[in-house]
Amino acid sequence: MKKISSFLSAVLGFCLLLGTPAVMAQGKSKLNQVLERGTLRVGTTGDFNPMSVKDTASNSYTGFDVEAMTQLAADMGVTLEFVPAEWATLVNGIASDRFDIFSGASISMARAKTVAFSNPYLYAGAVPLVGQKAAAKFPTWASLNQPNVTVAVLMGTTFEQQARQHFPNAKIRAVEKPATGYQEVLAGRANATLTSNVEAATLMKTYPNLHRVGSSADMRNKRPFAYPLPQGDDVWLTYVNNWIALKQAEGFFDTLEAKWLNAKK
Repeated sequence: MKKISSFLSAVLGFCLLLGTPAVMAQGKSKLNQVLERGTLRVGTTGDFNPMSVKDTASNSYTGFDVEAMTQLAADMGVTLEFVPAEWATLVNGIASDRFDIFSGASISMARAKTVAFSNPYLYAGAVPLVGQKAAAKFPTWASLNQPNVTVAVLMGTTFEQQARQHFPNAKIRAVEKPATGYQEVLAGRANATLTSNVEAATLMKTYPNLHRVGSSADMRNKRPFAYPLPQGDDVWLTYVNNWIALKQAEGFFDTLEAKWLNAKK
């Protein structure tokens, strides 16, 4: 009986070992680590205007993602610490435990091989920009799809492909660097350009003569933005997903979108 009991105990122990989540094998969840440490470490680049922008003079950060992470730390009751990061080392920063969460990035299957992604908190997509004086003439995407309309885009980019897809009846002018699509619009050589809603927000602040066509609901070729997290930590992932769901219900992300991305409701 002792031999049978020992054998069953060994088998049970082996099965439990196989069924143990990776996070348990590695120790406490990130959630517990952050709460015990009293600091939330957030990786961010500081070069993604208007999502994360670093002021080198004050060594501080501003932007959509910065405000979101500030609120997450506040809701957790911990101190916020921004850890300088680069896009090329985003995945390594998560995997090597340099930070607990990254301030936000578009979901890609390449990154998903190494890091987990939260539920989306924002969708980025393509939007047309026209001159402010032409805003009434071009209120919709359909109004730009006309033979007498010229849409300027940077040659060889996804925006060139998207412009040809969405405006088959318009003239697509593919410009080469250092020229840009929005410069063609400002100079009067094109009626419109196509870019991301994130870049459009920055361009419209820099150049008030630019106007975005349509509302946030009119974006095309949408891509989700989410928070990169360590793989295998379901406790931390669930906590962040619950926080996103709560903030979406409260209208928190809508407020950030209206403030930083000039979203039209």
